[in-house]
Amino acid sequence: MRRPVGGSRFLYEPFDYGSAKVIEANERVVNLQFEGIDARLNRIEAVMERLEKRLWLTVYGVVGTILTQALNSILTITPNGGP
Repeated sequence: MRRPVGGSRFLYEPFDYGSAKVIEANERVVNLQFEGIDARLNRIEAVMERLEKRLWLTVYGVVGTILTQALNSILTITPNGGP
């Protein structure tokens, strides 16, 4: 823009760079924050799935051990020789 000769410097339009760029920068920051939160939630979800698998494996192991002990006690009570 060509500056006219004479007059006040306050007669020119103000340079409105701040508001649009600040909003754009804030939107980018918010997007980055949401991407970070999404990545953290995905990692937490994967950890929870692994933990759930371990939990079920433990439950099946305990049930298997109890059934094995019950079967073992039944076999020791029953006489081996017939009537």
